[in-house]
Amino acid sequence: MLSYSGSSDYDHKKVTTLRLSEMKKTGRKIVCLTAYDALTAKIFDESGVDLILVGDSLGNIFQGHSTTLRVTIEDTIYHTKAVTKGAKRPLVIADMPFMSFQVSADEAFRNAGRIMKESGCAGVKLEGASNPILKGISRMNDAGIPVMGHLGLTPQSINKFGSYRARGKDPQEAEQIFNDALALQEAGAFAIVLEKIPAELGKKITEAIEIPTIGIGAGPHCDGQILVYSDMLGLTVEFSPRFVRRYAHLYDVIKEAVHVYTEDVRDHNFPSLDESY
Repeated sequence: MLSYSGSSDYDHKKVTTLRLSEMKKTGRKIVCLTAYDALTAKIFDESGVDLILVGDSLGNIFQGHSTTLRVTIEDTIYHTKAVTKGAKRPLVIADMPFMSFQVSADEAFRNAGRIMKESGCAGVKLEGASNPILKGISRMNDAGIPVMGHLGLTPQSINKFGSYRARGKDPQEAEQIFNDALALQEAGAFAIVLEKIPAELGKKITEAIEIPTIGIGAGPHCDGQILVYSDMLGLTVEFSPRFVRRYAHLYDVIKEAVHVYTEDVRDHNFPSLDESY
């Protein structure tokens, strides 16, 4: 059995889907964050993050849209290419955009293959567990494309749900989410993101399936946790759900730094002679 006490050679080895499975078995929590560029990915790599998701949240964070629905395959490939250049140890997974996998198993298969081939990522993530989606996952798995599932609150279905409220509070919906998790495992998913569901449901699913669960607002019992990096670092100030813990307040830090720079330029204090050639 692998030992995870303290820092070890294991902490410096490339993370793979197999390693995530080993981490679940040994109880080592899986650390995940989103990223959309090489510099941020490099920082996260050097900080010990295990998995980086190039989330379709780039539509909100990077592009300024109100939802994730306008992200394209080209957007995903562009940002994932950048992340794979900065992240060497973490497993890099790319979100499949809205309508890139829902139409048919064949189209999902082709799009997933294109994203992997052109971006250099190690796998894809997709939302939901309808029959066409499960068929697509099974086909991807057979062809060697690792797939991460996503259940609970699925942002691409925001127009169906009508809000970003927690899912699975109703017993019938909770049972459906649980059954969907089993179905995703059966189809060949290597892990499942559980978003904004009751902690007890997150625990029940985590204990019932053999593949890792990655929680975001799904309680402490999941095998790993993920946050959107701009939320965790306090770059987004308008968005403040219960599940986000802010480890820094970079919005204020950056704003103050830019303010001081602005004043220095206007007051002829920058650049100085020592900063000139």
